[in-house]
Amino acid sequence: MAKKKAQAREHVWLQCSESGDLNYRTSINVKGGIDDKLKEGFMKYSPRLRKHTRHKIKRK
Repeated sequence: MAKKKAQAREHVWLQCSESGDLNYRTSINVKGGIDDKLKEGFMKYSPRLRKHTRHKIKRK
């Protein structure tokens, strides 16, 4: 049996900073550390607020 490689990607949720909703799920590359640009967050659409807001990474 072959050994599994260490996973370089991790599934994370994107949480709206204004409403607190978990709107998106995505995978990020965690090998070598998380980039500062990713830690700041993404501008994504929030269906509840009907506008683009900052979404930050939330790990479960």
